[in-house]
Amino acid sequence: MKLRALPGMLARAPKGASRWHTYEDLRDEARRRLPKMVFDFVEGGAEGELTIAANRAAIDKVELAPSYMVNVADRDASTTVLGQPVSLPFLLAPAGLATLVHREGELAAARAAAAAGTVFAVSTGSGYSLEDIAAAAPDGRRWFQLYLWKNPEVVRSLVNRARDTGYEALVLTVDVPVVGKRERDLRNGMSLPPRIRWNSALDTARRLRWLRQLVTGPDITFGSLVELGIGDDASAIGAYVDRELADPSRTWDDVAWLRREWDGPLLVKGVISAADAEAAVRWGADGVIVSNHGGRQLDGVPGAFAVLPQIAEAVGDRAEVLVDGGCQRGTDVVKARALGARAAMGGRSWFWGLAVAGEAGVARMLDIYRTDIDRTLALVGRRRFDDIGPDLVV
Repeated sequence: MKLRALPGMLARAPKGASRWHTYEDLRDEARRRLPKMVFDFVEGGAEGELTIAANRAAIDKVELAPSYMVNVADRDASTTVLGQPVSLPFLLAPAGLATLVHREGELAAARAAAAAGTVFAVSTGSGYSLEDIAAAAPDGRRWFQLYLWKNPEVVRSLVNRARDTGYEALVLTVDVPVVGKRERDLRNGMSLPPRIRWNSALDTARRLRWLRQLVTGPDITFGSLVELGIGDDASAIGAYVDRELADPSRTWDDVAWLRREWDGPLLVKGVISAADAEAAVRWGADGVIVSNHGGRQLDGVPGAFAVLPQIAEAVGDRAEVLVDGGCQRGTDVVKARALGARAAMGGRSWFWGLAVAGEAGVARMLDIYRTDIDRTLALVGRRRFDDIGPDLVV
């Protein structure tokens, strides 16, 4: 090899979003860009974070049984969720305060999800109002996640606003009778709005891009809750949420009440047992989301994929089953379908994409899942995502 040939062989590193290829790539880049307290807010879980580890371990235990010498030249990853088509069977799970990681927050996520042909489940705790998010991507599929607040009029108001702005389904989260002990947040002094403390000042000052967004961007608050009449001060709204959101007295009777208030599809999220799945369907749910809140509530419960098969069997064809918890690759989405889920969801993944590049970062994250799913379909010998069944699992 001649030395003069070397310059032509030295390729430039990819620029833009194409340089990230995996969930880990996006997470590691987000770690570099975000202050520790914000990164830990997204990545962390409850107590010893055993459930976070269990989510990933349950997926890793699933082994696939591929079929070869099958014509998989033309592949189709699309499916239907709640009877409506999605071109990508990975949905954006509800996750609050996206404006903590990027000033465009849920607006960027809504646009990216719509462009990718998938569903965005908008959190009650979104940084922007549910109306603003709907306006950002009016043609996109949107669900609205909510809790059974102590005041039923708050619930009724949110339900009516979701109906008026075209949200097609409600996602009722049931695994927050009280808020879990999130030890990273306690150690870091995480608050709303975020406060820069002496012990974190140097770390925060090194993240100039994030700090600039904090100073020049919109106030970090719960956008959909400003309309409740408690003011637009973030501290006041945060205190209201702490006081009023979790109600340990709620029962399945309250789910029946919500079913009467809402005439569209209703999904119950936070189900990790067959008994609760059957109860959700019995009380009017059209779907259940197998989830342990990303390991952020009760520590020491099974990984979502570990209980998915028994829940899918218990529900049968009476309701659709989705799964949320530890899904980091397109291969994981294929495993979810083989274990009985209609599709998979994830929250941290789109937060990492958002943190590193806003809408383009979320779009890149979704493209990674799409490419992974397509490749996995070919490698397991299935032309269509809808062809995946339990026979794919060893």
